[in-house]
Amino acid sequence: MRLALAAAVLLLSAAARAASLDGLPVEITNASEPVLCAEKDNVTLNLTNPAVRAFRIEAAHPAYIGSLAVDRFAPDWTACPMKEEALAQPMPQRITLYETVEWQVIGYREQNFWRPSDTTIKIGDRVERNIHLLQIWYRFRDRAEEVLVLYPTDGYWRARPLPPSNLRWTAYGSSFLIGPVVVEGRPIVKISQVAFDPATRTFTLTYPDGNSATVRLSTLNQELLGLDVAFARPIAGGPFAALRSMYITEFNADVARVAVREKDAPGWREEPIMPFRRALATDLWAGRHVASRHNTSAPDMVFNAFRAAPPQLAAPAIDK
Repeated sequence: MRLALAAAVLLLSAAARAASLDGLPVEITNASEPVLCAEKDNVTLNLTNPAVRAFRIEAAHPAYIGSLAVDRFAPDWTACPMKEEALAQPMPQRITLYETVEWQVIGYREQNFWRPSDTTIKIGDRVERNIHLLQIWYRFRDRAEEVLVLYPTDGYWRARPLPPSNLRWTAYGSSFLIGPVVVEGRPIVKISQVAFDPATRTFTLTYPDGNSATVRLSTLNQELLGLDVAFARPIAGGPFAALRSMYITEFNADVARVAVREKDAPGWREEPIMPFRRALATDLWAGRHVASRHNTSAPDMVFNAFRAAPPQLAAPAIDK
């Protein structure tokens, strides 16, 4: 009982920190579907509001992270029809695109990526094509930590904070999409160019319709990673962002529950991820109360601070 109460207090304090307390409400709709394969993204939360031009995404360690002594992050191919195809993929080509003592940008070229690559990649003055994966690494306490990845070809991102003191490494979990979301076999965002400015740690995404977005790595510490997103113009006619994740059961999931702070509501509404249908909310949290057997240390995800105009940005807060 005491452990359950302590976990609840931790969750509520995390939710309180996550609340933006103002901002535009966005329509959150659930397009998730049940599956048996733990390596298939079956969870989809779409975020829509044609007035939104800026918002914030956070990847935060789950409330139970301090209690973990053993982590689990190996793939679970049970009931997965694509297992043989996935395991047969050849090793990709690894390319160092940018490097300093503190930061490193790595690109990968896959031979058999599921979508053709026609996205131009610019890192400083360097221009590359046929890059299927970008990794951002940060040197923290004498070792390199991979904190952020982007698949330019389909627009999928993953993020994770710096590891806590009790763990040497943590897992990725949920993915997210930034930009006009369309469905081509699965939800994707088409990007014609990705430019990354290492000095400001800012991505500039150019979409095929001429719209663009900046994605700034503004916060990085042992609790959370924060991204500040701003669009050149709002995205109408569909979602401007989406969360993609996996749920099989409560004990085998990358996200199992959702909490929303609806406009002018006195508190949060919280539900299991699969029965949840929709909300008009200023804040969204998606994560887990209890440790999962799949990607146990993977972060919870928070979307909030939805605004009609980009705010003035403070200097990035990066832990040394």
